[in-house]
Amino acid sequence: MPHSRVTRLLSDYVAIPSVNPMGRDDLDPAIVGEARYAGHLLQALKALGIDAECIGGAEQPSVVAELRVAGAHDHVLVASHLDTVPVDGMAIDPFDPVVRDGRLYGRGSCDTKAGMAALVAALEEVLARGKLRRNLTLVGESDEEMASVGVRDVIAHLGEPGGRKVDWALATEPTGLRLVNAHKGRVSARLLAHGRACHSSDPDRGQSAIGALSQMVLELEALHRHKAQQPDPRLGPTTLSVGLIGGGRAPNMVADEAWAIIDWRMLPGEDEASVRAQLEATAARAGLAGRIEVAECTLDKEALSTDDAAPVVRTCRALLERAGLEGEPTIAAFGTDAGPLSLAGIPSVVMGPGHIAQAHTADEWIAIDQLEAMTRFFVQLLSGADVVG
Repeated sequence: MPHSRVTRLLSDYVAIPSVNPMGRDDLDPAIVGEARYAGHLLQALKALGIDAECIGGAEQPSVVAELRVAGAHDHVLVASHLDTVPVDGMAIDPFDPVVRDGRLYGRGSCDTKAGMAALVAALEEVLARGKLRRNLTLVGESDEEMASVGVRDVIAHLGEPGGRKVDWALATEPTGLRLVNAHKGRVSARLLAHGRACHSSDPDRGQSAIGALSQMVLELEALHRHKAQQPDPRLGPTTLSVGLIGGGRAPNMVADEAWAIIDWRMLPGEDEASVRAQLEATAARAGLAGRIEVAECTLDKEALSTDDAAPVVRTCRALLERAGLEGEPTIAAFGTDAGPLSLAGIPSVVMGPGHIAQAHTADEWIAIDQLEAMTRFFVQLLSGADVVG
């Protein structure tokens, strides 16, 4: 049986490597970067007569396309990131898409080239029938898997003179076709502990940075337990953990420097400044001011919290329920580019085919029926099958 249009599109996309190196320099240049995929998508959109362009840097380009129609009900932005995680340890050929037993296998098939394939397939159908009833900004953004450079480029682009007002946004991610309107954000912090080196035969002459950092780690574990007593009703509590740690120069030296990397999953309302302040206050309470420095505190993903009554939620819910799918909004445990979009003033949600349990795996795959259901959703959305005020 011939494959559906959306399956063929997804196969094409999976076959184009767009690996985010995630800060590594040991990956094959032939598979690194979003430029090949962005260029393919750009040309396909232009072939449909759509006004499209690449923005951002040459190494991390993002695609932005715009369609406008007279009498449009509203202006929607749909974003589906271009990058994938690396392919180390995969049990399948990551860039040779295989369709088998109702699934399509390959890196990015689930996270999240399926979202873009469904959107483009739906757009082709709606344009061919002359049924577009919404203004659309289509976004393929770079670097979602790392630092969301692409979506920040897109936000800046939309804010330029002549930029179009967007009413709401949907970011595609593997949610199992569930509508997500809230998730935590993420801050990465690097702590630097200072000490005084000396020979380890007389350690009292020095001051151990490792000892100070160990004390700070215990304080952070206590802070984590305290946060657990203050959960958000939907998202649960802020969490923090020490993911990496190191220090010292030699076994026979008292360490004059040590470091740790903190992963802080924050609730809506928190940001990197508030996280930094809490880390500094924790060090001060422990008597470690001056010995523990918050050397870096970087916002990786903003939290998301879009009201259940917002038009974006009501619209998507209505379309899902019309299709016989679950429409009740839920939460996600992972961060997305909907967070930065929401913070920029664009009410946003997350939704897409596939399940997060299949993302980033050794045999990544997506169920074809989920892919086709997402395509039908986009057809209904773009053709204005709903009217939610």
